[in-house]
Amino acid sequence: LFDGARHDSGDPFSWGEQMIAHYAKHRVDPRTKTLVFSDMLTIPKVIALYRQFHQRVGLAFGIGTNLMHDLGFEAPQMVLKMTRCNGQPVAKVSDAPGKNMCDDPAYLAYLREVFQIPADQLVEHDGEDG
Repeated sequence: LFDGARHDSGDPFSWGEQMIAHYAKHRVDPRTKTLVFSDMLTIPKVIALYRQFHQRVGLAFGIGTNLMHDLGFEAPQMVLKMTRCNGQPVAKVSDAPGKNMCDDPAYLAYLREVFQIPADQLVEHDGEDG
């Protein structure tokens, strides 16, 4: 059902180690999963991540701004986040403050209960300011 996971914020090296440990704890061979790194990547960081993880887990990299933007000025930050799919609410649950995204209070309450997330760590956010 789940082919892997995508790193969104925080230390990617620590996150990768945590994901490998999580898979091992649940008797899942990490080599059957893919870790996708895409947060603020540069070519040197991709090389370092590859060297640390390449024989231990599947890897994918999403290099956007730092690979494609070489125009001499700061790139604009544009992020698209889904709020509904086929009429159903979706949520982004992040470990970084301000990166959570959901506009449905009932769905947030459900997520808090199912994943045992404290109310102050998962609040309604429409993404207008970040």
